[in-house]
Amino acid sequence: MLGSGFEPAILYISTLSGCDGSILIAGFSAERNALTNLGLRGFEVIDNAKSQIEAICPGVVSCADILALAARDAVDLSDGPSWSVPTGRRDGRISLSSQASNLPSPLEPVSVHRQKFAAKGLDDHDLVTLLGAHTIGQTDCRFFSYRLYNFTTTGNADPTINQAFLAQLKVLCPKNGDGLRRVALDKDSPAKFDVSFFKNVRDGNGILESDQRLWDDSATRRVVQNYGGNFRGLLGFRFDFEFPKAMIKLSNVDVKTGVDGEIRKVCSKFN
Repeated sequence: MLGSGFEPAILYISTLSGCDGSILIAGFSAERNALTNLGLRGFEVIDNAKSQIEAICPGVVSCADILALAARDAVDLSDGPSWSVPTGRRDGRISLSSQASNLPSPLEPVSVHRQKFAAKGLDDHDLVTLLGAHTIGQTDCRFFSYRLYNFTTTGNADPTINQAFLAQLKVLCPKNGDGLRRVALDKDSPAKFDVSFFKNVRDGNGILESDQRLWDDSATRRVVQNYGGNFRGLLGFRFDFEFPKAMIKLSNVDVKTGVDGEIRKVCSKFN
């Protein structure tokens, strides 16, 4: 079902506005076109899966369920854990870019992310665990190049970036270069679901500012240390156990069931 390019981060980002597939709707004013979401990829994977399912079993499986299942499969196919995904969600009928203020932005501090996750019943442990999905994701240069060349309008780089890694990032994202160039969020094992992301954050090798700031906050730092601690592999194994629990918890946020919402025929547009 899955091809290259699908990232499970789509699920945790979109679900904070309700697990109803609203992120999948195409259109200028739709949620997926909000600045916060422009770096997301993999929508065509969901569209293709829906098309195949509709041909066999029309009007039964929602796009919201397909999205949750695809996120699980993407992790599983990247040598990560698998889990049973509760189904029965229905698709929402609203998708507005203006609602993206509810979603986490890579430019926001941990305190703001904490508030947004807490509003959905998610705590610091869930926050850090779900951001661990960045172990197999990518982002555009435009979302972090300011950290390389003009952090807080100083004309200098973010001092929290590891200096050796800073040099590598400047090669990948040269000043005034292509802002749409894609860069792996995990520099060490971008195709493998593991604890490398947390070790990168610990070592100053986080790419997005919001990822690296997990190390600055004492509460989130403890979770990062738990997953990617100094004893390589010794403390990190718990991530495989905790991530599925956090994803199940997340995928049950603001679910539409019964007569609420619809079962879309095409995931990128309302019926």
